[in-house]
Amino acid sequence: MTPSPRPLDAARASDDSGPAAASADERPALAMSGLLQLIRLASPSLPVGAFSYSEGIESAVASALVSDEATAQAWLLDQLELGLGRSDLPIVARALEAWRANDVAAASRWNGWLANTRETSELRAQTAQMGRSLAIWLRHADAADERVAALQALAPAPTWPVAFALAAADTGASPQDVLASFAAGWAENMTQAALKAVPLGQAAAQRILATLAAEIPATVARALVLRTEQLQAFAPMLAILSAQHEEQYSRLFRS
Repeated sequence: MTPSPRPLDAARASDDSGPAAASADERPALAMSGLLQLIRLASPSLPVGAFSYSEGIESAVASALVSDEATAQAWLLDQLELGLGRSDLPIVARALEAWRANDVAAASRWNGWLANTRETSELRAQTAQMGRSLAIWLRHADAADERVAALQALAPAPTWPVAFALAAADTGASPQDVLASFAAGWAENMTQAALKAVPLGQAAAQRILATLAAEIPATVARALVLRTEQLQAFAPMLAILSAQHEEQYSRLFRS
């Protein structure tokens, strides 16, 4: 993940006649490169196993709290606002700032906060498994980046939001865009989980995904201005359903 020399640097070294023009020409390409990297991080194809988790929606279906498109959409909207918006997204923002400043102590502090606020063992196992998997992927991408080694050494394990923040740190993207991509990846995976667990048709799933996408910008904006004392991970019904899911007789998902 150590940034490679920018094309602009090479242009300045070989041609001093027009660095301003080169900078203007290359800005769109650099911005698009960062955007493409964020799209890759948000993709369900990222090898971290996100597809294997439902984050409680499978238990909500078993308990008849989610039974159709409308209730699935309401459940995921609540989870976006009350869950991601108050804990995961603010932690991504803080960890992103820490990694960009090479502040491992701060990254470790936010990692510990998030791990300690997972309310059930399977939710804790999910964030740890996904975090470890992304850390391994990052290690293969750039074994020389010392921050990756620091990520892998985080106790009790690298959590998913903190690992995602490191993966996005060198994209050059704004915090708003990084948080939006994190939320978009979550929305894609949770909509697919609802499609299988309820079950829903493809058209219904796309309508839910569109509704979530419309709410993500406002959720991101609120997450970015939350003060530390406002962070929280308090979703009692989700915690109850997650605990029940750990012993659910028949299930498709790991959480």
